[in-house]
Amino acid sequence: MAWILLVIAGMTEIVWAIGLKFADGFTNFVPSLVTIIFIVISFMLFAVAMKTIPIGTAYAVFTGIGAAGTAILGIFLFSENASLEKLFFLSLLLVGIIGLKALDGKETSRKEVNS
Repeated sequence: MAWILLVIAGMTEIVWAIGLKFADGFTNFVPSLVTIIFIVISFMLFAVAMKTIPIGTAYAVFTGIGAAGTAILGIFLFSENASLEKLFFLSLLLVGIIGLKALDGKETSRKEVNS
């Protein structure tokens, strides 16, 4: 359940990051309000997920999902550069997130065996 909350938290980070662009320095009321709401939701979900997921792993996954998602949406919504290099490094970021998730279960198993 914590991992699902963490993924949702990362996805809500994408929403508020994009919202910051539309809020235009918090000068547009509705995008500003949506951004603030999603910041609160994002951090609440993140905090709950960290009850059981190690902080280093949780933070890396949370920010990784947010960074990768925001960069990908930046390409589609704002016509940002989609060079091969950028796509390569975004792919590395996603592989790292998947790797951290895969290792989390193994670290728990190792701790139980060593106890």
